[in-house]
Amino acid sequence: MTVEAVGRATTGAAAAPRTLLGGYFRVESTREWVRMRCAALILFGPARLVLTVAALLPEPGLCRAVERWWARLAARLVGLRIDVSGLEHIEPGERYVVASLHEGFADGLALLHLPMSLTAVARDELATFPLLGAQLARGRHLLVSPERPLQGARTLHREARGAIEEGDSILLFPQGSILGIELAFQPGAFHLARRLGRPLLPVVVTGGHRVWEHPFTPTLRANQTMSLAVLPPVPPEEAVAREPAIEREMKRVALASKTPPRHFDPGRDGYWDGYRYEIDPAFPDLARRVASHRREGVDGHAHQS
Repeated sequence: MTVEAVGRATTGAAAAPRTLLGGYFRVESTREWVRMRCAALILFGPARLVLTVAALLPEPGLCRAVERWWARLAARLVGLRIDVSGLEHIEPGERYVVASLHEGFADGLALLHLPMSLTAVARDELATFPLLGAQLARGRHLLVSPERPLQGARTLHREARGAIEEGDSILLFPQGSILGIELAFQPGAFHLARRLGRPLLPVVVTGGHRVWEHPFTPTLRANQTMSLAVLPPVPPEEAVAREPAIEREMKRVALASKTPPRHFDPGRDGYWDGYRYEIDPAFPDLARRVASHRREGVDGHAHQS
């Protein structure tokens, strides 16, 4: 091959299409672009139409069944393998408050492999997210603002009770963010279980950050593996008292998983000062680092005033 031919081939490879859906996704090769493009056409074309129609029907159970079908289809199309364990801990027909670890949007694909109808509790900012926001609204999922905890708690208690009465389990992410395993749990899920009188079901999901790590990177990766481990349920009257032990056990399982969890590195990810989160004291170095950053921020504002 001549030098000119090599140059043309290199230029062509560099100019190959690598983004999808207006830049929300990026892939690493033209071959992956073709695969993901076909997946997107199916998932956000006819499959999304089925989702939309199901959400408009009065039977909520049908909408949840179609959501689970869509998630399984999406996993197959992107080559996502989900290793599931602990399903024996789920009692058929029981309605739980499901407390799951959280790493990214792919977690939903794994959690919708659980044999139950799930009403998810999500940040209200996701209502503006393309495609996902519309489905959260149509599917009657619950949107709250963690930065306004009192108002969010009142809304959550009222709407979660209604979802439970319709036969759904409630899905929450106690970390409140996708930053990483080091984030401390917030108590809302545990208090909700006690208030609703429903068992708390701990679920450990890991590996989702390898699929799509938005907003840290738009790269979408095919042929990944995730792990989903269901732990024994906790009686509602014990949920609040056992929160610290449950958090330790869930994180122990995550750190021992074949698909390691995401780790929070502020030097890489930023400090996310506008978000409400705390670092688990079990990670003292990071806790001191974040605390120091926050003190410096307060001092900086004081000097400027």
